[in-house]
Amino acid sequence: MARVLVVGAGATGAYFGARLSQAGNDVAFLVRPRRREVLRERGLRIVSAERTEVLHPELLVAGELADPYDAILLSVKAEALPAAIEDLAPAVRPGVGIIPFLNGMAHLDVLNDRFGPGAVLGGVVKVVTFVDDDGDIRQLAPMADMVIGEQSGEETPRLSALARDFGSAGFPFATSDRIVTLMWHKWVFIASAGAITVLMRGTIGEIAGVPGGADFAAAVVAEAAAVSAAAGHPMTAAEFAATTAQLTASGSAFAPSFYRDLARGLPTEVEHVFADLVLRGDKLGIETPLLRLATVNLRVHQNRVSAS
Repeated sequence: MARVLVVGAGATGAYFGARLSQAGNDVAFLVRPRRREVLRERGLRIVSAERTEVLHPELLVAGELADPYDAILLSVKAEALPAAIEDLAPAVRPGVGIIPFLNGMAHLDVLNDRFGPGAVLGGVVKVVTFVDDDGDIRQLAPMADMVIGEQSGEETPRLSALARDFGSAGFPFATSDRIVTLMWHKWVFIASAGAITVLMRGTIGEIAGVPGGADFAAAVVAEAAAVSAAAGHPMTAAEFAATTAQLTASGSAFAPSFYRDLARGLPTEVEHVFADLVLRGDKLGIETPLLRLATVNLRVHQNRVSAS
């Protein structure tokens, strides 16, 4: 089985790291000292409607890395990326694969510049979780899946080995020869879902249920998809239709993490998910007025949170 270092034990990293550990992989978590204290006291808890699972994994802080790893799962908020890179750098050795699960695409450029594209894979995960006030991982829906791949699209021995070890971890898992495109398409989805719910202050179903709501949501999706296409990663007609349908579904209770963070008065990744997409659209000649409006909205929120 694989020896895995998970950088960050938040909503995403803790969930997938726990599942990999339960499947027999040797998993360690690289965390901040305060987070280690919480996890040592309570254990790593995954709480769903059905049950509460408690794990007691290996917990490391910066400066304690020694053993070699087969894979490094990087799952931190964008603002924590520079510090996380410095913390994990001692674990980056020939053959190890860094697999980031951050939102947007800017992190891929940063990691490639620091470690080289050959050390960095692409990754896309979908999971509906958040960290509650006790530091536990709350799973709001059973959906959870992971796709990874080499940026080059090649089927390498490293990728094959990870697929063997990750494929039995109890969640849908796949590899892809178009992982960068999949990362772009996830960016389209999360930026669209965030802009729709943040601007309208409601769930997808609440917005779609009022006159003009579905048309507004579809227009946001079209903006984000246009930027992705101009960047060389167009969505197929079926992919675009599926994304639009999901984000205009009347009765849907779905609301992305951006909306939940906004409602709880927490900071959001406005610069990395929204502002960067708008900036890339500008450079590619794509107009994004609705995404730009969401960016301004969340920047106001961000300033308010920072001042409090």
